[in-house]
Amino acid sequence: MHSHLKEVYDTVLARDPDQPEFHQAVLEILECLDPVVEAHPEFITSNIYQRVVEPERLIQFRVPWIDDEGNIQVNRGFRIQFNSAIGPYKGGLRFHPSVNLSILKFLAFEQVFKNSLTGLPMGGGKGGSDFNPKGKSNNEVMRFCQAFMTELWRHIGADTDVPAGDIGVGGREIGFLYGQYRKLANEFTGVLTGKGLQYGGSLIRPEATGYGLVYLMREILAVDSETFEGKKVAISGSGNVAQFAAEKVTQLGGKVVTLSDSSGFIHDDDGIDSDELMWIQEMKNVRRGRIKEYAEHRGYEYTPRVKELDHNPLWQTHVDIALPCATQNELNGIDAQNLVDNGVRYVAEGANMPCTPEAVDVFHGNDVKFAPGKAANAGGVSTSGLEMSQNSQRMPWSRAEVDARLDAIMVGIHEKAFNTARKYGQPGNYVFGANIAGFLKVAESMHAQGSWG
Repeated sequence: MHSHLKEVYDTVLARDPDQPEFHQAVLEILECLDPVVEAHPEFITSNIYQRVVEPERLIQFRVPWIDDEGNIQVNRGFRIQFNSAIGPYKGGLRFHPSVNLSILKFLAFEQVFKNSLTGLPMGGGKGGSDFNPKGKSNNEVMRFCQAFMTELWRHIGADTDVPAGDIGVGGREIGFLYGQYRKLANEFTGVLTGKGLQYGGSLIRPEATGYGLVYLMREILAVDSETFEGKKVAISGSGNVAQFAAEKVTQLGGKVVTLSDSSGFIHDDDGIDSDELMWIQEMKNVRRGRIKEYAEHRGYEYTPRVKELDHNPLWQTHVDIALPCATQNELNGIDAQNLVDNGVRYVAEGANMPCTPEAVDVFHGNDVKFAPGKAANAGGVSTSGLEMSQNSQRMPWSRAEVDARLDAIMVGIHEKAFNTARKYGQPGNYVFGANIAGFLKVAESMHAQGSWG
């Protein structure tokens, strides 16, 4: 790593020693930027590298809410407004007990470059709370969302910061949040994305991250004159991203052989067909059940997750393609080697940073084509950007039009990552290409806008 970049990274470690996820995300970017340092000396002069790793604004607040027994509960709320050089802050809200500053800063930092790759005018941000919606009644979730928005609303706006959903924040939560925002701000505006179709949402938005992931993988396969037809695909997770990735893979002729949740995974070597996937979607989205129920219902193989294991048996399945869609750092170096040993040739991240650095090294060392999350899972935020456009125009687009625009954006992301990697001497390295392409647009914008950029 260039000495200037090493100095920047050392500063990040010294300032925030207890934020490992953020350190990991920063290191992944900086390790790719040596060619940029040589090509753009002006970025050192204007201290772009130091500025780009520091959030513009970090907001933390308490969220008191009343449970069904009448007790006052208190959670922490956050919003990280990381970079607005190319547009208003844009990124999801996550409600999960694991939420802390390190995870949100990593997600917001990644979001900056992911949004840059889409070509849409969106900066990067992220937020959320350590509140856990699981096991809560609808009324408790509503009261929490209203309390959360009562503080957050003053910091966001259609031209300032446009949050969306993430883990633990689906259509139900977005509805409660938007209702409270509308009441407090006394305006109907596109300040949240992922809204219901009845009140300003976009067609394809629920499907977008999963569909976009598959569209990008389709382009990677095409470079090798390959398609999804007949290929076995391992998918982790069973939430929104995993469900719609499985749907699109199946439509393109692939066989999805695994899905999972935190308790374990199912394996069907013949492929989970469309009818079975619909059953899983109803179970997860309506009844909020566990993936084990599907195995019991259909009589398929189910393997419980043993947390003491140093690997996840899901990744020992014989597949051609792996799409990790659950959560960060779910696939480690042992898992990656197991995938390689079982014939995997292509991997793309459907979640945010689900592969550890050791896993990525294993993939690159074994000529596995690997697409990082900032490129591969950008379909969700891309369609959020399209929702913002529709809200501004007061004009909904058809399903076909939104899907076509999403497809075109993902094709463009692949082209940027592929061509940038080739230009800077690492052909086929999508991590390298995506990181440099995403960074350059943000850095050039910051430099053009002077010391406040």
